[in-house]
Amino acid sequence: MPRLPAPPLPKGLLPKPPRPGEDNGNGAVTPAEAGVTVVDWIDERTSLSGGIRWMLFRKVPPGVTWAYTLGSATMFAFLSQAVTGVFLAMYYRPDVTGGAYESIRYITDQVFLGQFVRGMHKWGASVMVILIFLHMARVFFFGAYKYPRELTWVIGVTLLILTLIMSFTGYLLPFDGRGYWATIVGININGTSPFLGPYLSDFIRAGPEFGATTLSRFYSIHMLVIPAMIAALIGAHLYLVAKLGISAPPWLKSKPDPELELSRAEV
Repeated sequence: MPRLPAPPLPKGLLPKPPRPGEDNGNGAVTPAEAGVTVVDWIDERTSLSGGIRWMLFRKVPPGVTWAYTLGSATMFAFLSQAVTGVFLAMYYRPDVTGGAYESIRYITDQVFLGQFVRGMHKWGASVMVILIFLHMARVFFFGAYKYPRELTWVIGVTLLILTLIMSFTGYLLPFDGRGYWATIVGININGTSPFLGPYLSDFIRAGPEFGATTLSRFYSIHMLVIPAMIAALIGAHLYLVAKLGISAPPWLKSKPDPELELSRAEV
């Protein structure tokens, strides 16, 4: 007896999906389709797409220039410092008896691309300080610190102070003559400030005098404390920027709301 053909599927229904391990008849999956599948699998379990869209897709006022990218450039400089700092920490030894200086020499002279990575970290610190000063100057002269962005400005000033502290603590780590005496001068200047100055100097020196533990104190502050604080404050800073938006340049006058003008006319 001949086998009857399968009945046609109702309009709008799809054929039954194949069982796991069976061939779906479409051949190999392209890399793009595989990437989309992985992203969909992660997003289904984490729901990160909504937060990413909220952070990346927002309205930008007219008249925005390249000066508005100084904040992103500063964040990129910080990420570069973090990455190069991790590689340098793999070979650095905070030892005042010669280990610190010799480890820097070893990184510069013998480690593969060590001189390049150290140069990026050394000059990247100066670039980061310059960029954050330019960014703060742009925000100040454009009046972007005014309501409702006061807290964003306060966090930015705190990030500026932390950046300077990180530069100061990193200057001693090579433990050469220039870094040693520059640190001595900086600590002595800090100790002359009223009230908290002497106590803060003792904390930075890890004692009343410059000793063996001073370098370890500077290394821990430079590698652990300050980067963690900067990363946390950058997250809060970006959240406020995404939530409150970007201020328009001061030379652009805001356009009146037609609905508000109509309501005033009716009153």
